[in-house]
Amino acid sequence: MTPLDGVNIWSYVLDRNAARITVKRRKPALENLERIFNATFKLANEVGFRAMTLRDLCHETGLSMGGLYGYISNKDQLAEMIEDVVRHATHEMPRLFDGLAAPLDKLEALIRASIYVSEILQPWFYFVFMDSRVLPAQHRHTAKASELHVQALFAGVIAAIPGRPAGDAELVAAHLIATFQDWYVKRWKYRAANVDPDLFADSAVRMMRGYLSA
Repeated sequence: MTPLDGVNIWSYVLDRNAARITVKRRKPALENLERIFNATFKLANEVGFRAMTLRDLCHETGLSMGGLYGYISNKDQLAEMIEDVVRHATHEMPRLFDGLAAPLDKLEALIRASIYVSEILQPWFYFVFMDSRVLPAQHRHTAKASELHVQALFAGVIAAIPGRPAGDAELVAAHLIATFQDWYVKRWKYRAANVDPDLFADSAVRMMRGYLSA
């Protein structure tokens, strides 16, 4: 049910950026996009996105500089494409649950889906969380606006829960979002404790229902 996954994500990136990508043969374009983004995430973790150069990216992917320019012309474009993927996934995913009428059930669905999507696209979410602060102001604003959009969506569902505890729905939503941000930012902690996505999601839902149920 996820809007993007490990298979269709490269088609999304290629189609979304068709105007700037000059490589028109689809199969090699998809393969090279996967190499470019996987290399970007690896280098961002090792040396930091700010310190990473396009020459580093060429070395990691095996592409020539001219070959790389067929997909991006600078690092800002690369960051913009990553942010677009995360924004698309987080904005489209809630529409899957428009038919759920009960607010608590809808909130559970949103929490579980958010955790699972961030698991499937973990490097993308991690990059936006960790590296957006070193990007140009426009990209920082885009990343912040996307998170606030999701927070407002959660807050709207929380506000509709009958008999919920008094308090700011926006603040409760922020707490919930921080919970699953911890999942994709600190994977090492949960891996060491043998906590898988289902176990983490079950715990997050129990916590939410325990607090918000009448």
